[in-house]
Amino acid sequence: MPEIITAPYLLIFVAVASYLLGSVPFGLVIARVMGLGDLRQIGSGNIGATNVLRTGSKSAALATLLLDAGKGGIAVLLARYFVGEDAAQLAGLAAFIGHIFPVWLNFNGGKGVATYLGTLLALSFVAGFAACMTWLAFALLFRISSLAALAAAALMPLWLHLLGLPDYVMLAALLGALIWMRHAGNIRRILRGTEKKIQLKKG
Repeated sequence: MPEIITAPYLLIFVAVASYLLGSVPFGLVIARVMGLGDLRQIGSGNIGATNVLRTGSKSAALATLLLDAGKGGIAVLLARYFVGEDAAQLAGLAAFIGHIFPVWLNFNGGKGVATYLGTLLALSFVAGFAACMTWLAFALLFRISSLAALAAAALMPLWLHLLGLPDYVMLAALLGALIWMRHAGNIRRILRGTEKKIQLKKG
């Protein structure tokens, strides 16, 4: 049976649509709707769930986490269903790039951790679960969200290899490298011992 080759225009459509989905700054929108202020002027200035949590609103942080993860997951699932597996990985990559480089915010977006986890969960639940557990283990041990994210990104290619999912190693390595790039400032603060730890406001 001849191999089915996805038409280039379909892949271009998937990439553009996934980028636009990924570029929606849910953290910024949720913070404004809930009257929490402009996230870019709060805490680290990041638009992700960790910075939303610094406003003291757990519900807003949870909503941001789920929606940012959902961007990657939905992009992957729709592309896989309508086009195929090659398009699914492309969709995950495009949604991730949309999140960290959104056209609406002058290409200065989030750090991509939630979208990364959502993408992995949609590609392979087992792989995504491994990434989430790695993040959770490091977060509980060190109480530093950025360190947990860096560890999960660095270890994911190894977990994929051990889980027998080599087809996703290249994508995980690329997304992981982008996560490390976006965390350059965090890495410097971790090395200096000045990186903020996970804390919740009372009340």
